Amino acid sequence: MPRNLATTDRVERPELLDFVRPRHRAVLVTTRRDGRPQLSPVTCGVDDEGRVVISTYPTRAKVKNLRRDAVVSLMIQSDDWDGPWVQLDGTAEVIDMPEAREPLVDYFRSISGEHPDWDEYRDAMEKQGKSLIRVTIERWGPIATGGFPPELADD
Repeated sequence: MPRNLATTDRVERPELLDFVRPRHRAVLVTTRRDGRPQLSPVTCGVDDEGRVVISTYPTRAKVKNLRRDAVVSLMIQSDDWDGPWVQLDGTAEVIDMPEAREPLVDYFRSISGEHPDWDEYRDAMEKQGKSLIRVTIERWGPIATGGFPPELADD
């Protein structure tokens, strides 16, 4: 039976963003008050400036952590469990209502395209008191796949 070989492809920022844009599943890592990591599965998009954007509520643990320490990591995953993934590291900002209203429209567009009623969407986001997390990517690892170590493939 043929083995799937692990891969690690180093890419420049344009290729990274091309990889991240169609992938909307991620794990966001923030830092708790005691220094331990706090992990959150999130849905994310990429805005026009190449930042990762995440819709959330201002009372979530990840938001409280980010208001104290803006350093984050994200693991961007493919829809398939065995698909490629990448780790991003950066700095996050939290945008609350009413400033979050239009960035949340951009967030929706980056994931789902056009909404049938933007006024309805904006009103819903405001009524829910939504916030937006915006991550500026500072560094990233290779785009990786799991599998058998290539150096051992001939054994």
